[in-house]
Amino acid sequence: MTKKYLKKLSKTKKNQLIFGIHSVKAALLNKKRRHNELILQENVRFPLEKFKTKIEKITFLDQNTFKKLYGNQHSTQGVVLITNEFLRPSFEEFLKKEDKKTKSVILVLDQITDPQNVGSIMRSCALFNCFGIIVSKDNSPDLTPSLLKAASGAAELVNYFKVINIRRSLLDLKKQGYWIYGFDSSKDNKSNLNFEKKSVLVFGSEGKGIRDLIKKECDVLMKLEMEKIPSFEIDSLNVSNATSIALHEFYKI
Repeated sequence: MTKKYLKKLSKTKKNQLIFGIHSVKAALLNKKRRHNELILQENVRFPLEKFKTKIEKITFLDQNTFKKLYGNQHSTQGVVLITNEFLRPSFEEFLKKEDKKTKSVILVLDQITDPQNVGSIMRSCALFNCFGIIVSKDNSPDLTPSLLKAASGAAELVNYFKVINIRRSLLDLKKQGYWIYGFDSSKDNKSNLNFEKKSVLVFGSEGKGIRDLIKKECDVLMKLEMEKIPSFEIDSLNVSNATSIALHEFYKI
């Protein structure tokens, strides 16, 4: 780590709690992190030999004590890591890095509040080379243990930017040469997914969709073509599934 990085890190030093085997392993593999304590429930299988030199303290707890402190094994998988949050790039630094790539995609989530959905979306982003998610500061989840577990390690790679005004962020991205694609299920919208090399994909909450003031800033409104089944009221995808399809289509260009 450079002196400049350590100086910045000292200003952002903050403990973060991470649950789940995959998320904990990914955090331990992140060289930008410093790890305070790994807490394991007895008899849980974890590759401790691989990581024990990276952790200041390792604690084993019996099942009852672990459950009282951190909840049941279903939510934690019997693995908890207390680690320092690492220094993430500012949005401006992120855009500079993206500008050097031959193609770039950024995701905007408008009023999506379920941490499980956001975590799943983050995982898809990592797999399809999308390293930036923009959300509103007020109506979006924080990087909670449940979100980090759902992301299954992707939070170590994907930047999560909380902004005061999504509309203003979209206007700034347009100035940087990005095309804004909003996904909306209205029947008049385009269903062929053709993207520019610099694209922003906007998704709204399930049910309400993208807010009108955000929709107005989209260059193109699109929808995913699908076979709806009205007799069983099956007419839409979960937002995390929809984002995966869109990101895959961009990944192929």
